[in-house]
Amino acid sequence: MKFLSNKVILVTGGTGTFGKAVIRKILESDFKKLIVFSRDELKQFELMSEFKLLPNFDLVQFYLGDIRDSERVNQVMHGVDIVIHAAAMKQVSAAEDNPLEAIKTNIFGTENIVRSSIENQVDKVISLSTDKAANPANLYGATKLCSDKLIIAGNSFPGDTKTKFSVVRYGNVLGSRGSVIPYFKSQIQYNEIPITDIRMTRFWITSNQASSFVLNRLSDMQGGEIFIPKIPSCKVLDVAKIICPNIPIKIIGIRPGEKLHETMITIDDSYNTIEMNKYYVILSHLLKNNKYYKDKGIKVAEGFSYTSENNHIWFSNREFKETLIRENLI
Repeated sequence: MKFLSNKVILVTGGTGTFGKAVIRKILESDFKKLIVFSRDELKQFELMSEFKLLPNFDLVQFYLGDIRDSERVNQVMHGVDIVIHAAAMKQVSAAEDNPLEAIKTNIFGTENIVRSSIENQVDKVISLSTDKAANPANLYGATKLCSDKLIIAGNSFPGDTKTKFSVVRYGNVLGSRGSVIPYFKSQIQYNEIPITDIRMTRFWITSNQASSFVLNRLSDMQGGEIFIPKIPSCKVLDVAKIICPNIPIKIIGIRPGEKLHETMITIDDSYNTIEMNKYYVILSHLLKNNKYYKDKGIKVAEGFSYTSENNHIWFSNREFKETLIRENLI
């Protein structure tokens, strides 16, 4: 990660599952300063306590604040070279019940990141998205789609700006707070595991893989892309059986805003999608003739889509269990 040398890096939402994973990796590199920006003082204290003995921790600064607060965002953005934007309201049900709160954080908060990055002449901004942003069926996905559009549009912001903006979109992070794995584990005490539909599939990625992918894309982003890693699918029913063997399954039906299968690249996206070795990239109109991708990748066929159902990469039950063990999740 030589590209981080002598750089000031800002991680929004730095105390979340992804934030902690990417901070741990950054601490192993050569950098000038790392700023952790989040709104929960307890989580900041816990992260400080967990990481204080790691190398380069003396180069980390913690700032409390909310991305909704444009003035505070501008304060912490001074002198920053790279922004990793991971702050978001992520719970589907919470967004459905509190739509304006999700809009304020995921849309208006991202607008603040874009404006402040341009005003402070940040070099690169990479924003975390979700498979739920492609053809969204719930408010969370819709707000993240808007967030993605704002990030990509930052590349054509009126006026002279050097800031490059890109997006990384991936699936469910194994073991992240509020995700299905800790939920299944919490249901063991009731001797019944609720499943919405036995056909349901999802994309899966570890926090370590997600953070590595984001840092790798930071090094070669051109500005105006949505990066999608090639990651495995697995049935949610199989996940439940692996985590909670011999516990009865109860089918409860699909909840509002939930999909049977998730999509990361829609058919409409196929016209602008390039396949690389380990990932796909959706190009904005700014990059349609970009030589970097034309030389290194292959345009996908029209009508191509990338869903957790039609994925060519699948976890076997053994592989999924081994991954959970390796990640200390079971």
